Amino acid sequence: MVNALVPHKISLPKAQGTDCAAQYVRMSTDHQRYSIENQAAIIAAYAQARGLEIVRTYRDEGESGLGIKNRPGLRGLINDVRQGRVNFSHILVYDISRWGRFQDIDESAHYEFLCREAGIAVSYCAEQFENDGSVISGIVKNIKRVMAAEYSRELGVKVHAGASHLSRLGFRQGGPPCFGLRRELIDESGRSRGIMERGQWKSLQSDRVVLRPGPQHELETVKLIFERFVDGHLTETKIARELNLGGVLNQGRPWTFGKIHYMLQNDNYIGTIRYNRHSCRLRTVRKENPPADWIIKEGAFDPIVDKTIFAKAQQRLDDRRQLWGVSDEEMLKRLRVLLHRRGRLSRDIINETQGIPSSVAYLTRFGSLRAAYQLIGYTPKRKYEYVESHTDRRAMIESLVLKVARALAKSGKDVRVEQVHQVLRVSAVSISFRVARSRLARGAIHPSWVVIRGRQPPSGLVVVIRLDEGNRAIRDYLMMPASGLVERDLRFSERNRERFGLRQFGTVGGLNEAIKRLLHNLTRLAREASTMESPQSPSSTANTS
Repeated sequence: MVNALVPHKISLPKAQGTDCAAQYVRMSTDHQRYSIENQAAIIAAYAQARGLEIVRTYRDEGESGLGIKNRPGLRGLINDVRQGRVNFSHILVYDISRWGRFQDIDESAHYEFLCREAGIAVSYCAEQFENDGSVISGIVKNIKRVMAAEYSRELGVKVHAGASHLSRLGFRQGGPPCFGLRRELIDESGRSRGIMERGQWKSLQSDRVVLRPGPQHELETVKLIFERFVDGHLTETKIARELNLGGVLNQGRPWTFGKIHYMLQNDNYIGTIRYNRHSCRLRTVRKENPPADWIIKEGAFDPIVDKTIFAKAQQRLDDRRQLWGVSDEEMLKRLRVLLHRRGRLSRDIINETQGIPSSVAYLTRFGSLRAAYQLIGYTPKRKYEYVESHTDRRAMIESLVLKVARALAKSGKDVRVEQVHQVLRVSAVSISFRVARSRLARGAIHPSWVVIRGRQPPSGLVVVIRLDEGNRAIRDYLMMPASGLVERDLRFSERNRERFGLRQFGTVGGLNEAIKRLLHNLTRLAREASTMESPQSPSSTANTS
């Protein structure tokens, strides 16, 4: 069936067709009638009645329509339209609300305008009007957009009221609990449905979630953290270092200053539930709510930490926060004294020193630690001019992915782009992309570069953007088999680069040609292997016998 729902992949087309269409489908959690299947059925009937062939699908499952940031499907659609990577002249959407429940209706109109400007018509298949640009169409669309936005606002008020009521009863609202705690699912009769694992969510609206103490070894670790902070007078950094050296991990990850600090002020450990401390209504900016608006339920479940110890921990944290109230000059003076005493400064040195504000305090007051260092005349040996921003590195990768994809598509390859993870799929080969930053170890003469593996080991090929020694610009491009990043992050230098299978290319063009040759060779080898493994035909077998 040409109009069947197809997987969410983005193919680079070879030509634009006048009778081809793309469909955009989105499912949040509001109504069953908005399921992906139901939307696809209505869209398919609409396309068949008008002689359109659906050649591509963009989809967002379980995503709110309040904005575009959290919707990779719609982002991919708009990006493809802007960059001309389309082989369709129509975009089919179930209705106005599936396009989005944008709180600013001009934003919704803006994305539709971008499509029309590119010569692509947007049709709402379940609406009772034709999106033909007429005055009536414009009026109805604006009314529908206002209705979609208002629905989200009303729903948000109802959801918040319900969550507040459940919090007053002692039920958990929100995501995963902190270390040492577990979520237990309770049905409407108060019977336990069992402990929920990380990543699990309740499926029935009538079910409730309560917090429970976790495994014994985690409870002992929580108590140890509070004891070392209160009685041992250790800082969060020293506690984290002590736990890491002892092999005690935080759900498989090392402990950090931030994680310990968060635990020390979390009153879940004394059986208290707090809700509505912060607000982020309808994807707006997160804000702090006044204490009068907080919902606090004490004794919601069995405590893990003794209330006396917890109170002492809060007192010590409050005493330390008093240091935040000192003047800029006093903060810088204490930083100079620490520099004179230790000979150097770092985030860990600041955090583990008594009588001085934390690194977060300096970051908040002066914008960054580096800015505070400059004000006292301290220049750390570590270079800070590298491309630190995740956004900058992401932009580098997106630009290279687009260039490689276009080159492969022009050569006749079937290229698919997974935009969320920036991975190219060419036939059965995956191509991942990384940025390698330069680092000069203490006492070293030559720099080294590090390729970060990421949470999941990549497969196929890995293309590396290598920055120069100052991490200011792109030095060259490298390519390696993904098997080199299976077990660990890769640190290499120019002298041992080839030992890790890293091939060097000075330009994107040279990189593209190498990828084409490699894909051609892989295709040829696969064809030869298939020919060798295929069984002999009956006639050849008879002749042989």
